[in-house]
Amino acid sequence: MKHTLIAGLLGTCLALPAFAQDTVLTMWTESATAPEAVFAKEFSDMDNGITIDVREVPFDNIVTETLRSFATKTNPDIIAIDNPDHAAFSSRGAFLDLTPLLANSTIKMDTYFPGPVASLSWDGGVYGIPRASNTIALYYNKDMFRAKGLDPDAPPTTWAALKSAAETLSDPANNVYGIAFSARASEEGTFQFLPWLQMAGGSFQKVNGPGAADALNFWKGLMDEKLASPDTLTRGQWDSTGTFNGGNAAMAISGPWELKRMSADAKFDWGVTLLPLMAEGGPRASALGDFNLAIFANSQSPDAAFQFLEYVDAQSARLWPEFTRMPSKAGVALAPTGDARIDAAAGVFIEQLQSAVNRGPSPEWPKISKAIQDAIQSTLTGQKDAQQALDDAQGVIDGLL
Repeated sequence: MKHTLIAGLLGTCLALPAFAQDTVLTMWTESATAPEAVFAKEFSDMDNGITIDVREVPFDNIVTETLRSFATKTNPDIIAIDNPDHAAFSSRGAFLDLTPLLANSTIKMDTYFPGPVASLSWDGGVYGIPRASNTIALYYNKDMFRAKGLDPDAPPTTWAALKSAAETLSDPANNVYGIAFSARASEEGTFQFLPWLQMAGGSFQKVNGPGAADALNFWKGLMDEKLASPDTLTRGQWDSTGTFNGGNAAMAISGPWELKRMSADAKFDWGVTLLPLMAEGGPRASALGDFNLAIFANSQSPDAAFQFLEYVDAQSARLWPEFTRMPSKAGVALAPTGDARIDAAAGVFIEQLQSAVNRGPSPEWPKISKAIQDAIQSTLTGQKDAQQALDDAQGVIDGLL
């Protein structure tokens, strides 16, 4: 009787359905508040059998951490990576070619702008999807313009006018610099400098041609005349814009990701305008920024990871109103945010984005960028003149390209 009871109970237990465990994916991103981190939580909360664990890796460390993790096979399944760094990984087989998965997917790569797509393509393959796009423009304090007799509705449109405005607006007695930007020895410094180089006729492939030194000397003039803080050499874009928000800089070079913070923190009337041209009628330029999402080639759950990318792709219309990030897709309107200043800025960044140029793509981008950073730093600190610094950088870049 006892054996019969045990056998019956055992049979009942064996007949119970097994509870399937979720597939657990890992994802690295620069910020826990970035769009993909928010989308990952939403996706994990769905009844889809997939959970995504998100790890925040600081922007300055993400390339080094990713290289180390891939070498030791401790990498995540999914990563959000700065678009110029993408080729360094896809060209080395670190990222999964999505081409087979895209064949029957809701993701349509031809709806994305060519620039972002180029940043994640390599040797005929597609190694990710764009998260969003951004670029930089000129923020300015309209109240300070008024106080110094400048027209707040006529911000500077040329380099000469920008320097003149910075001279007028600079107020050392009240700890106010004319302009804030980032010349930091990191990708942020390269990102901020390239538009000036491009307006002077240069490019990342040719950093020492005619006019290139003029761009770097323009930055040096701002530093030498104390129109920008000495911290410009070490401060990232977040901190330099924070100086503007705090009223200690009259103008700032930064991107749309700052708009919500600025709306909350800046206790003054501010506006956004296009980056000033080298001279009236000259070429407009800017740098293409933001991140891509990629799946690692050694992921044990590539199909589940790709489902998440499909979810992210479907959220493009949310990028602007919720995150002030610009969609990388054609035909996605920037929905009103309810803040008139942010909504006015949208048009400026859309126009500025039309002249934004990719950094790369090149598998050697980190080294190319480092050569440009070294030229910036050595010039602004007076170790070399601009032309020599750029000549040295060109020597490095030629060896890489």
